[in-house]
Amino acid sequence: MAEHIRLRGSSRRGGFLKNLLLTLVAAAGLALVAAVVLLFEFENPTLVLEKEIKYLGGTVELPLKVTDRKSGIRSIVITLKQGDKSALLLERTFPRQAWFKPAGPAALNEKVVIDAQKAGIKEGSAELTVSVRDFSLTGFFKGNETLQRIPVTMDTKPPKVTMLYAQRTIHPGGSGVALYTISEPPGKHGVMIDTAFFPGFPVGKKDAYICYFALPWDAKQPEKMRVVGNDEAGNEAILPLATAFKKDPIKRDSINISEQFLQQKIPEFERYYPEMKGTLVEKYLYVNNQVRQNNAQTIARVCATTDAQQLWTDRFLRMPGSGRAGFADQRTYLYNGVAIDSQTHLGVDIASLERAEIRAANRGKVVLAEYLGIYGNAIIIDHGQGIASLYSHLSSIDTTVGTLVEKDQPIGRSGATGMAGGDHLHFAMLVHSIFVAPIEWWDQHWIDVNIKSALNAL
Repeated sequence: MAEHIRLRGSSRRGGFLKNLLLTLVAAAGLALVAAVVLLFEFENPTLVLEKEIKYLGGTVELPLKVTDRKSGIRSIVITLKQGDKSALLLERTFPRQAWFKPAGPAALNEKVVIDAQKAGIKEGSAELTVSVRDFSLTGFFKGNETLQRIPVTMDTKPPKVTMLYAQRTIHPGGSGVALYTISEPPGKHGVMIDTAFFPGFPVGKKDAYICYFALPWDAKQPEKMRVVGNDEAGNEAILPLATAFKKDPIKRDSINISEQFLQQKIPEFERYYPEMKGTLVEKYLYVNNQVRQNNAQTIARVCATTDAQQLWTDRFLRMPGSGRAGFADQRTYLYNGVAIDSQTHLGVDIASLERAEIRAANRGKVVLAEYLGIYGNAIIIDHGQGIASLYSHLSSIDTTVGTLVEKDQPIGRSGATGMAGGDHLHFAMLVHSIFVAPIEWWDQHWIDVNIKSALNAL
């Protein structure tokens, strides 16, 4: 009897070991199948070219998106072919990072700069090929390939740029105008001041373009001012811009920050910026510095997109009232007689009646209508081709983003929101996100001499 029990227990142990072995073999088999499926997957990478390329010659930027969610991206190769001649423009390979999981990047979103002129390809027809491979072991271990062939025309001759008008002088915080023609359909074109680029816009006549440019309030003598024009092949033409630089005297001002002002203002800012900490003075400095910087970034982002058409006409309107502070005033802020901060006033303050009606200085589209930190309730109007106007410290906003407002149309009422000690309008003009002196845009003579006469001569 005891012998029978021992035999049955041994049989059970043997069955367990057998089942365990079968389970391990099955698991190993599944792992092997999974590894084979991963290593020998047959799905091609995805390649998307986000720009149509028809011409090559100079430097051309090719934005592309590549994805491979299975074995990962192994290589990207771009080749230019013409007849029997082939030139390698780009070869990027990625080392294998793993075997049984994606071995390379799952996605790439890059802008590849192509300089086809260095390839030595002659003028005429050619073919651009873009090849992307993954880390699959299919295709005799070469991987799956996605290949795009793009017929292109080689063009190494730059366009001809002719200057029709260039403003004679410009000063820090000033606006400038250039009018020019380009001999063929352009790619990127406009004015460059050192490394700053200002895009040009068509003006209705074939091949003619206008560009508004500006210097920041603290600009030094520029080293290079020129009009640049790139054709679709990337060839660049450069024409010097003969606009003279004129230095302006610095204007200084001081503002006393009282305890009463802080007690009135800080609660307003605390509603929007609860992260502020410390004393009233420390919170004030946070707003006057960090919030001011954040506001500048918002304004630059909003003004970065502009209508290609000129929406405005003639001079910009100035609100009736007395001027309380000028453009580019260097302000020193005093608390108990001690300087605690310094900033630059990038607009003109105008005061008349309390809650005075504020009207659009010119025709344009509202691109911002909200509370904006130091500016309080604010409105920004895009007037097209890089020109914008800003209205701030408003007690009320009577327009909405996207509205096309006409010149002299009511848009709000003056107030003391934001970093304002009393009811007034802070008005500013911007050229491609750079604050400029409004006085030029208020002056019909300046408009006539620098803009209208040049456009009328076309």
